Amino acid sequence: MPEAYIIDAVRTPRGIGKPGKGALSHLHPQHLAATVLKALKERNNLDTSTVDDIIWSTSSQVGKQGGDLGRMAALAAGYDISASGTTLDRFCGGGITSVNLACASVMSGMEDCVIAGGTEMMSFTQAHAAEQANAGIRPLGMGSGNMALDALHPQSHQGVCGDAIASMEGISREALDALALVSQQRADRAIREGRFAKSVVPVYNEDGSVALDHEEFPRPETTAEGLAALKPSFAAMADFDLGGTTFRKQINRRYPDLKIEHFHHAGNSSGVVDGAAALLIVSPAYAEKHGLKPRARIVAYANQGDDPTLMLNAPVPAARKVLAKAGLTKDDIDVWEINEAFAVVAEKFIRDLDLDREKVNINGGAMALGHPIGATGSILIGTALDELERSGGRYGLVTMCAAGGMAPAIIIERI
Repeated sequence: MPEAYIIDAVRTPRGIGKPGKGALSHLHPQHLAATVLKALKERNNLDTSTVDDIIWSTSSQVGKQGGDLGRMAALAAGYDISASGTTLDRFCGGGITSVNLACASVMSGMEDCVIAGGTEMMSFTQAHAAEQANAGIRPLGMGSGNMALDALHPQSHQGVCGDAIASMEGISREALDALALVSQQRADRAIREGRFAKSVVPVYNEDGSVALDHEEFPRPETTAEGLAALKPSFAAMADFDLGGTTFRKQINRRYPDLKIEHFHHAGNSSGVVDGAAALLIVSPAYAEKHGLKPRARIVAYANQGDDPTLMLNAPVPAARKVLAKAGLTKDDIDVWEINEAFAVVAEKFIRDLDLDREKVNINGGAMALGHPIGATGSILIGTALDELERSGGRYGLVTMCAAGGMAPAIIIERI
């Protein structure tokens, strides 16, 4: 089978995703996307007229994040007008899917140079959601209006789903908090040791001043006692009136004997941040012709659906599926990146696959660093590649839960 190589991976630092408070929140999402596209071009002396396509992920394609961000950001980054672009949405999983589709295009032989990535400005989407709420418009997951869908596969709120899964699996608040603390500690170590330096590029304001050149979200001062003192975030949300039903009732329609307890809070859930990431994917022939040194090759990728009512459980079957496609076992994987959407997602993943915890989210995860929805998957692939190079490992596996009960996955091999 023809191969696809990763030549480079870049990302912005993640800024706090609150309107008017985060260091990136005043910028346009296109500006963040253009930042990483410019970095790929400059770092690799890339002739952008040879770029066949740009496949971008943005989950909330509304307002400033609408209008095909992949194409418009490429133009803003000074790419040749022949470099086409498209934008997709697989909720949280889009940043992996953009890379998988880029790899598929190259491995099919139809294209030779494709850029994949994603952007999410959660400071903007939070403000947009507030405007919708004030207008009486319910966001996704709060009553779809599709009666057949609601009856067959009632959707719920992600945080309530996290609490439901922890309750169902018998995973304690203490275990979830312990994982959150480890995430903060590992992220702090990674930042202090410069483990992200190879991939992170600064974001500049329009006047040339630095907007952000470091991770803004981590809280290295976090303690076990501090986490234990935080109140659960989703108890009230579970009983939010959806017009005759609630999230709790929706879950209990499918799982009537489940008593949902509430364990997740701001400290053991993913952080709300702004960010962007991009990867350069090429064929072996393109790499040789243009003198580019590949850093990794794509071994396999997979997509998996699971129960949309619980929403967060697809990563385990996705990991098993992609391992089978690659002809590998879990013992072959040196670096695991499972997005910490909520602590229970990573904790259940580790338990179900019986993984060595020292190989999972080695440099922290979204509980410490944040989760810019459409960009996170691309960020994690770059993080896995950097760690493989730092540690000398061979294989990395990246996966994450996505709304609707989905999970994309990918395995890369360091070259």
